[in-house]
Amino acid sequence: MATIVITGASSGIGFETALALAATGHSIVAVARSQSGLGNLQQASVQNIVQSNIHILPFDIIHGDYENSLLPFVTTQLGHVDILINNAGALINQPFEKTSIDAFSDMLQSNFIGPVHMIQHLLPLMRPGSHIINIGSMGGFQGSVKFPGLAAYSASKAALHALTECLALEFEAKEIKINCLALGSAQTEMLRKAFPQYESPVTASEMGAYVAHFALTGHRLFNGKVLPVAVTTP
Repeated sequence: MATIVITGASSGIGFETALALAATGHSIVAVARSQSGLGNLQQASVQNIVQSNIHILPFDIIHGDYENSLLPFVTTQLGHVDILINNAGALINQPFEKTSIDAFSDMLQSNFIGPVHMIQHLLPLMRPGSHIINIGSMGGFQGSVKFPGLAAYSASKAALHALTECLALEFEAKEIKINCLALGSAQTEMLRKAFPQYESPVTASEMGAYVAHFALTGHRLFNGKVLPVAVTTP
């Protein structure tokens, strides 16, 4: 069974991905800022399987203390990391001319720098054959339909996409694969924030199940790829 770290696991797709992986017996460290959301995840896991194999850690991937908090916890609970899923992210929906530089910076911190921190710190715990999955967005996918108000969000996700392609080359000698899933719409709180009147035909549970399956198997066929996963955008 795989040992897995997933960020942004307290709600939405991250929550559902963690549940799907736990249901098939894998050991998970679930990371998020919301302690209550992580508690709900662990409770849901216990309800679905006899004994929860989800270990929760309230942690801020941007400002958290990696050396004294995240790394000791992951090492104690998992020993090593087979799969890292960088799912945590944030969204702002605001016209470009009203979006401050601080807001652009916040988007880059949440959607790009946070994953960079996670990869840099967990890489020493990853062995040959491991898999890193960055959760991107169709908003940052080249040539996709774009929407007003999402420039800061989409640009930060595009940076994550480019990082994925760059690191695939750098990690070849380590035999660690990295891919990015550019997700389209799924019915989550983040989607409601971006498109309040829209209802996606894809549930968070369905998308979480897909991400879980890809995390376990995608590196057999893909490396350094940014793959669109979308029925609608939105």
